[in-house]
Amino acid sequence: MKEDAKTILDRWRDTGWVIEPEARKVLKLYGLYTAPYSWAMTAEEAVKGAGKIGYPLVAKIVSADIIHKSDVGGVVVGVRDDKELLAVFTRLSSLQGFQGVLLDEMQSGFELIIGSKHDPQFGPVVLIGIGGTSVEIYQDVAIRMAPVTVREAKEALLSLHGSRLMQGYRGKPAINMGSIANLIAKFSEMVYDLRGRISSIDLNPVMCSSRKAVIADARIVL
Repeated sequence: MKEDAKTILDRWRDTGWVIEPEARKVLKLYGLYTAPYSWAMTAEEAVKGAGKIGYPLVAKIVSADIIHKSDVGGVVVGVRDDKELLAVFTRLSSLQGFQGVLLDEMQSGFELIIGSKHDPQFGPVVLIGIGGTSVEIYQDVAIRMAPVTVREAKEALLSLHGSRLMQGYRGKPAINMGSIANLIAKFSEMVYDLRGRISSIDLNPVMCSSRKAVIADARIVL
């Protein structure tokens, strides 16, 4: 296990899960890069961070007390300017356990979920499926034991019922299958390395386009 990753996980042991900005640091240590972001603790830092990312952007609550951000209105998509950002920051700062706001570059594309859970019998397993809010509706997932190869990741993607949507459907561009398969393989190596320390990890959504695959949200449960 990477020492810096161990330090982050130990820091959040008593909380039981790792807040998103810290979870992104763990991902980066394993070569998994997320959308450009800024973690702002004050309104002034938020405006400065937005200037680096560019509008429109996504604003999300950072709080160790709020694991499901959308349930409390803690995710605001399409923030257009400084005035709107300041209003959003003020509202989010009133939520329980406020530890800042995460500002994210807006992403578009096909949504996938890449996740992992620790199975009592098989150890860390990787879940791949149609992501976003659709994951609970369609329940279109493939499960593989970690670690998986790039080839195994591609086969898992093609096994999904929604795989036709990824390959170009009704004029829409196909996603970059190689990019997402490489991401899945790296992710599987990470969860295998962190086995015994992690209960589950969710990357949802991972935004896939014809050029790349970008992690737009991450949650690590210890």
